[in-house]
Amino acid sequence: MTKTTPQDSARDSDVSFIKALAELLRENDLTELQVKRDYGENDSLNVRVSRNPPAQVVTQMAQAAPAQTMAAPAPAASIAPEASADPASLPGAVTSPMVGTVYMSPEPDVAAFVKVGDKVSEGDTLLIIEAMKTMNHIPAPKSGTVKRLLVEDGAPVEFGAPLMIVE
Repeated sequence: MTKTTPQDSARDSDVSFIKALAELLRENDLTELQVKRDYGENDSLNVRVSRNPPAQVVTQMAQAAPAQTMAAPAPAASIAPEASADPASLPGAVTSPMVGTVYMSPEPDVAAFVKVGDKVSEGDTLLIIEAMKTMNHIPAPKSGTVKRLLVEDGAPVEFGAPLMIVE
C-alpha cells in the first residue's frame, strides 16, 4: 500500500483544477483564461491556459514569494463605451483578472459595492467575479473615483475584459 502525502494530494488537486480550466476553455470556445489560487501567505498557484491551436497549458508555482495584488475590476452598471476608444485602453481601466460572472453586490437585494461617482481607496472591493463556484473579491488597484461601469450585474466576463474606469 502506497502512502499518500499532503503534497501528493495537493498536486492531484492542482492537476484536476488545470484539467477543469482547459475543459472550460474548450467548452466555452475561449482563447485564454488565467487564475491565481492562494493556498497560504507564501504559497500560490498561477495558471494560464491559452489556446493557439493546439491548446497549451502553462503553470507556475510560487513558493515563499509575496503575493501580488491583481488589477481590481469594479462593479458593473453597463454604460455605453465611448465610440472613439477601446475602454480597456483608457487610463484607469480596471480589467478582469479571470473568466467568470460579475456580481456588483455581496448578495442579491443588497446595494452594489460601488456606483459611478463613488470614491474608492486602493484595496476596496469593487465587485465579485464568480469563477468555478468561487467568489473572488476584486480590489481597487488604486484610489480614485469610479467614472464608468462597463459591465452589468450577472454578466459573463473574459480575462482582460474592461470592467470599469477608476480615475
